[in-house]
Amino acid sequence: MKLHELKPAEGTNKKQKRIGRGTASGQGKSAGKGQKGQNSRSGGGVRLGFEGGQMPLYRRLPKVGFTNIFRKEFAVVNVSDLERFENGALVTIDTLKETGLVKDAKNGVKILGTGDLTKSLTVQVNKFSKSAAEKIAAAGGKVEVI
Repeated sequence: MKLHELKPAEGTNKKQKRIGRGTASGQGKSAGKGQKGQNSRSGGGVRLGFEGGQMPLYRRLPKVGFTNIFRKEFAVVNVSDLERFENGALVTIDTLKETGLVKDAKNGVKILGTGDLTKSLTVQVNKFSKSAAEKIAAAGGKVEVI
């Protein structure tokens, strides 16, 4: 088989409907758009969400809440996830990225207190919950806010 012998499978290709190309095209005169009216005109039709003058849905529904533009979002890591590091290790944002615990640091990393920790670690991140700081200190580790 050669490139010039290739053909698409039967029924997969359909000819494009070419409207407004004269009466012989099968879509001549009004081009399948009916007679007169807004939708038969060039550029005709109504805007997105228009409901014929009725109050549109997006205006009937109440506004809800607001978005705080000053919000800081932190990547979170649980204390139990720190168990994978060796005893006495230094845990920073970079080491958390290397191990795959944090993909995107966003505005920083916060350690949360879910789970238990048995190893003594020095943890240097942006934020700690109270319970996380207590658990790290109880295991003999250090908490350092950067």
